[in-house]
Amino acid sequence: MKHVPTNRRRFLCRTGVGVALLPLAPSILLRGGESLPPSAKVNVAGIGVGSQGGSDVDAVVGQGHNLVALCDVDEKYAAKKFAQYPKAKRFKDYRVMLDRMGREIDGVVIGTPDHTHAVIALEAMRRGKHVYCEKPLAHSVQEVRVLMASARRHRVVTQLGNQGHSSGSIRRLCEWVWAGAIGPVHTVHAGCDAFPQVYCQQRNLGKVDEHHDVPPGLDYDLWLGPVPFRPYSPLWVHWNWRGWMPFGTGTVGDWVCHVLDPAFWALDLDAPSTVRAEVTNYDPARHGLTYPPGARITFEFPAKAGRGPVRVVWHDGTTRIPRPAGFAADDKVPGTGAILLGEKGMIVHGSHGGGGCHLVPDELMNQYSGKNAPPEKIVRVKSHAWDWLEAIRTGRQAGSHFGYGGPLTEVALLGAIAIRFPGQTLAWDAKAMRFTNHEKANAFVSPPYRDGWTLET
Repeated sequence: MKHVPTNRRRFLCRTGVGVALLPLAPSILLRGGESLPPSAKVNVAGIGVGSQGGSDVDAVVGQGHNLVALCDVDEKYAAKKFAQYPKAKRFKDYRVMLDRMGREIDGVVIGTPDHTHAVIALEAMRRGKHVYCEKPLAHSVQEVRVLMASARRHRVVTQLGNQGHSSGSIRRLCEWVWAGAIGPVHTVHAGCDAFPQVYCQQRNLGKVDEHHDVPPGLDYDLWLGPVPFRPYSPLWVHWNWRGWMPFGTGTVGDWVCHVLDPAFWALDLDAPSTVRAEVTNYDPARHGLTYPPGARITFEFPAKAGRGPVRVVWHDGTTRIPRPAGFAADDKVPGTGAILLGEKGMIVHGSHGGGGCHLVPDELMNQYSGKNAPPEKIVRVKSHAWDWLEAIRTGRQAGSHFGYGGPLTEVALLGAIAIRFPGQTLAWDAKAMRFTNHEKANAFVSPPYRDGWTLET
């Protein structure tokens, strides 16, 4: 492809206007080892770089682009990443960074806890910045809808951080389904058994009111962001926030965007009509601040465009994916992964883009692999970060843009609401963005922000 030989800013601004949701064309793919001219390099800032966000900025640098700034509310937690990139300007407040650097930044990578994704992404998009945001996209359904609308309004390139979406295995799985390898799919069992002591913090509920001083270097008020104020506790921050519902979304929020992604894409799923949760050793009135030790959440998706209805059953923690009939004795049921059940057979896979996907029974695998594999209908990409950066360079949209990742995230968030009302079937009206049979559940669709924080776009 041709690169603008003069002004890098003019090139990047032009490609960011009128972004189209187009498939990747082979002609725009950089070959391995090809270096980027300075005019085509994207200037990226990392926001929330102490953990996964740090890996995300590493991926940006690994593709040959410029890391121009790092921002984190905790100097100590981000110290290693600050030291790794000494030339990047350092900030604690993302708003100050965006104000001061302005046109020096083309895009941002957001790796903060779930509860601050929306306000940061909105501020960046409002200023015309392209956004890569870790999953889940937001902490509430209302936030997801606002982010999707803002991405369209500001015509920026977006990417949800479900890295497996750019894998070859997820593409192979989709092509198997579309070729009819297992026949019409009627049920998906998906789940995650990882980090049970992180997602369920019941053992720590008696400690949340203990007094702790905010440690030096942490801007706790900024860490809280839009969430109603709670006194500082070391239990909240750094990794463990995933299991506390004011800040994270539990196992279902942390993993659906990885594990359910293949089925969501292959089956063209959208919004479920109902969601129902069953929980283990969990009373929302006593334990509702954290996530259950085990949950089974059933989503019913209506028939759509040539396929029948699909039931998706999510299993996490102590509740595991059941062994289906017809499973070979030596075939392992995934702890984190999924099984797609069709009329002719099954597809079994692990996490992150259908890793290790294979057909069951073996006869189907022989029939649809190797020289008998279905034609490749989805162009393969180099990596998830590469896909986002190339989309910025070439004026297209990334594969897991907010228009795709938003509805996928909503499924997770509906599950996080359902666990608060176990044993009750919640009827979801996606267009109206409300439960039609449960007003108490509607309170979690758009929870209030604390004073000083808004969802303005």
